[in-house]
Amino acid sequence: MSILQEFKAFAVKGNVVDLAVAVIIGAAFGKIVDSLVQDIVMPIVGKIFGGLDFSNYYIPLNDQASNLPLIEAKKLGAVLAYGNFITISLNFIILAFIIFQMVRIINKVKKAEPPAPEAATPEDIVLLREIRDSLKK
Repeated sequence: MSILQEFKAFAVKGNVVDLAVAVIIGAAFGKIVDSLVQDIVMPIVGKIFGGLDFSNYYIPLNDQASNLPLIEAKKLGAVLAYGNFITISLNFIILAFIIFQMVRIINKVKKAEPPAPEAATPEDIVLLREIRDSLKK
């Protein structure tokens, strides 16, 4: 079998296609959660703490002025951007919680499905069992 045929057999398998779809949907879902955190959650958290914008919180490491926006401070040298880290950490926590809930729901659905009916026992097995039982008597 040529390498091209082997690759085609590998790529067309259900698991590989399912994984590719999951990665694409996961990337899109990650963008949605990122937008949720940056555009909705963090402004509310900032408002609660007095109008603070966490994404611009940093500690200058190269004698930059601490009143510059984060982007300008990064241009002047290294900064410890802890506000951005807080935002990304919150993004991860929300994403992990949503994935946890999805897995929980899927597991509940799997448990709720009735078990598959057992296949009928072949006739020769039934006859052998009857012979065995009659010999025991």
